[in-house]
Amino acid sequence: MTGKDKEYVLKKVKDEDVKFINLWFTDVLGILKSFSITPLELEGALDEGMGFDGSSIEGFARIEESDMIAKPDPGTFVFLPWRGSDDMKVARMFCDVLKTDGTPYEGDPRYALKRNLKKAEDMGYTLYVGPELEYFYFKRSTGKPEILDHGGYFDLTPLDVASDLRRDAIMALESMGIKVEYSHHEVAPSQHEIDLRYEKALLMADAAMTYRLTVKEVAMKYGVYATFMPKPIFGINGSGMHVHQSLFKGEENAFFDSNDEYFLSKEAKHYIAGLLKHSREICMVVAQWVNSYKRLIPGYEAPVYISWARRNRSTLVRVPMYKPGKSKATRVEFRCPDPACNPYLAFAVMLAAGLKGMEEEYELPDPIEEDIYEMSHGDRKALGIDSLPGSLGMAIHLTERSKLVREALGDHIFDKFIANKKIEWDQYRMQVHDYELEKYLPIL
Repeated sequence: MTGKDKEYVLKKVKDEDVKFINLWFTDVLGILKSFSITPLELEGALDEGMGFDGSSIEGFARIEESDMIAKPDPGTFVFLPWRGSDDMKVARMFCDVLKTDGTPYEGDPRYALKRNLKKAEDMGYTLYVGPELEYFYFKRSTGKPEILDHGGYFDLTPLDVASDLRRDAIMALESMGIKVEYSHHEVAPSQHEIDLRYEKALLMADAAMTYRLTVKEVAMKYGVYATFMPKPIFGINGSGMHVHQSLFKGEENAFFDSNDEYFLSKEAKHYIAGLLKHSREICMVVAQWVNSYKRLIPGYEAPVYISWARRNRSTLVRVPMYKPGKSKATRVEFRCPDPACNPYLAFAVMLAAGLKGMEEEYELPDPIEEDIYEMSHGDRKALGIDSLPGSLGMAIHLTERSKLVREALGDHIFDKFIANKKIEWDQYRMQVHDYELEKYLPIL
């Protein structure tokens, strides 16, 4: 896929006098984990992997079965631009997590995505995705968020003081082979977006993890804090991760049909119908935190109504308008994920929902081009427009009954993920929040 293999990595490390190689993987929540090895250990790591204790990794093994192996993927070898120097270079590789017998570990999110991609491959398809990750810059990581600017959407004025931060983050990403399409100031004050050029789903999941760390590292060098928290400030837009996706057959976009009024193939229509039908049950995976549901409320451009359209950005699924000669750009945009999700699991469940729609030939309802936010509850009900879950608790209730999500994630990740989210929801419900004290204490 990348032309990088074991021999390439060994030669590069020797020629560039690399001092350390960081091995990366994620837990079930999508939190990046890392440990370092020296060049002396590299060949053995590439051949057999490196052992580590999985009992302390969220969603991994119990203590009595804790031995794990992290086997680096040489295709993901890159230098880390924010670490080391010309005489102290540091590289990284993503790892597949294996059991001690060398078989894939069912708790590895990267493996979960690989399994779903294999299913698509067996059907003749390759999944490409292009996520739009939004984030905020704040003055610090603790206390009440303090914004850096009062800029707005696409602003290019002194109000957008973070242009240099975005520029340096893009340069760092490009140096690691991650292609950036464009970047801009987002709608909310101090909110920004860097869009990655579409890529095969596994490579993009790795890129999304790298993107989040890169943005944070660059911000830290400037003495500020970057956060992918979905809704850090009340009353303004939260941060989303709209995911553009399409299936290809070889070099041809399987979603394009020049004879269709929407330029969508029957595969694309079934895929969209699958996303819509299963959106409520996959929501807990693509929007996995208590805070995610502070973003998913009407009125802040958040897509909460289960419908699709071409121009209408109040729908859950949008199909960007076809431009003549650009058939490869035909795609589906799923708008409810946020950038704090685990991209491996998020891409896996979206693909599973779309493929289920194709397998069962779900019928796609008519598009809704009116502003759904302005509709009454009765109007939405008459049109059959349902809503996403309004809280993590409701999302858990829907997901834990989902056969599709269990199959997509596998029993191990599914059970661990549900258990973790139930703990998070219980901890949140037990808190007494400032809102309650301000509203009730003076009158009750």
